[in-house]
Amino acid sequence: MSSPARIPVTTTYLQMTAPPERIAARAPRDGLTVVHCPRPTVSFYRYLYNTVGRPWWWVDRRRMSDEQLAQIIQDPLDEVHVLYADGCPAGYAELDRRQQGEVELAYFGLMPEHIGQGLGRYLIDWAIARAWTYAPRRFWLHTCTLDHERALDFYQQAGFTPYKQEETLSDDPRTSGLFDERT
Repeated sequence: MSSPARIPVTTTYLQMTAPPERIAARAPRDGLTVVHCPRPTVSFYRYLYNTVGRPWWWVDRRRMSDEQLAQIIQDPLDEVHVLYADGCPAGYAELDRRQQGEVELAYFGLMPEHIGQGLGRYLIDWAIARAWTYAPRRFWLHTCTLDHERALDFYQQAGFTPYKQEETLSDDPRTSGLFDERT
């Protein structure tokens, strides 16, 4: 059996140590709502994760068993917030508060058909406002070169500042066997 292909990946870690001064953006259109799912089912979470992450080859949570995933997403300190557009899921933001004094934007993204409509700006502003209601020491995230090509700029425009960067060789997610035509 051959070993998986390896590709270079740059991961950038960003943080906020105080809430941004700008006022959160207003909804770019009617019909938008953000709903907190306090104990999402694994199947619903996998739908969100797989649909949002598929274009960017997200694999970490695909590799988890249902039990491992449920332990994270059903923890009261891990919050899954779903953006709905006209009643349909349009994206989500996952705020992980399991590390005391910190909030991590663990996952964030839009369904492919909702990219480019201003919904990302709305959802990130919503997530930033929500995170700071917990008065953390910092609100942080990481993004990498496998994410949307504008992800790093997007997070910086939202007020996050890079504090660390790592260069690694990773297994190529396209050859992981975790994706098929349907997922």
